[in-house]
Amino acid sequence: MPDGEDPGGLLGSSQVFREAMAVVARLARVDVPVLILGETGTGKELVARSLHYRGGRRDRPFVPVDCGALPETLFEGELFGHVRGAYTDARRDAAGLVAQAEGGTLFFDEIHALSLRSQASLLRFLQDFRYRPLGAPHSRKADVRIVAATNRELKQGAQDGWFREDLLYRLNVANVRMPSLRERPEDIPPLVELFASRFCARYGWPGCRFDQASLAWMLAQPWRGNVRELENFVQRCLLSCDGRVVHAEGCPATHCTVDLASEAAPGMQPFKEARDQALAAFEAAYLRSALARSHGNVSAAAREAGKERRVFGRLLKKHGIDRAEFS
Repeated sequence: MPDGEDPGGLLGSSQVFREAMAVVARLARVDVPVLILGETGTGKELVARSLHYRGGRRDRPFVPVDCGALPETLFEGELFGHVRGAYTDARRDAAGLVAQAEGGTLFFDEIHALSLRSQASLLRFLQDFRYRPLGAPHSRKADVRIVAATNRELKQGAQDGWFREDLLYRLNVANVRMPSLRERPEDIPPLVELFASRFCARYGWPGCRFDQASLAWMLAQPWRGNVRELENFVQRCLLSCDGRVVHAEGCPATHCTVDLASEAAPGMQPFKEARDQALAAFEAAYLRSALARSHGNVSAAAREAGKERRVFGRLLKKHGIDRAEFS
């Protein structure tokens, strides 16, 4: 397992990521409902799996529920199951998702997508964890841990009337927020390395890696789809290149590098050294871009970058960048 990788498959060493993982580790030890917050592609299901596999229910099932794919007319049947004869085509008993998760974890992904009617059904279940399969004469008691995830602001949803406030209280006993990739750019190089090695192993290819220019370019991208978008991008680049040193599509002078002599000299660069070089290249490119947009106005560039002018000035000095070049 790579350094910084969580048993659930999450990887990172940035401060904001380590803080989130510390919360996950703490919550894995206590059997309470958890609400996972974060943008699309930040790894919310991986966090849910980490909570499960690091906790006391690890030997029991982890059952995901795709709330966005469950129409309200099917919600109770999918969740609670049915008995034979419950309706015309019910020729045998069928266990619902709750029964399938018995003793384990029930993970509601995209919880915000549930209709108000489905939310009411879920709330009733969460009040005492009792449910009745469709057509059954008696209710049953469930033993499951509840984890939910959303990329929406549920408090605002409660105010606007599309999410039940009482259900939010039941789900949000504890929460963990997954940072976006924009908040942890230093994790991009190790993630790229991890994805590249996984895809090469999957396709039976020899090991390959991205050149330094590509890593620097990737550090400067917004990645609005976060880790999922980055993973898909790495896969697409690998599939379109023949060499073992890959040049990212979209990066200036895009091409696939097949000459290993320049990029993979004897004794490949240590990972930390390569990462530091990529970060330095990103910083310099970002600073130049900010100064170009502000026409050399350091104060304006610092404001746009969200940095104090003094700190921004130190970065310019560090990289030997003269603002007069952009005036």
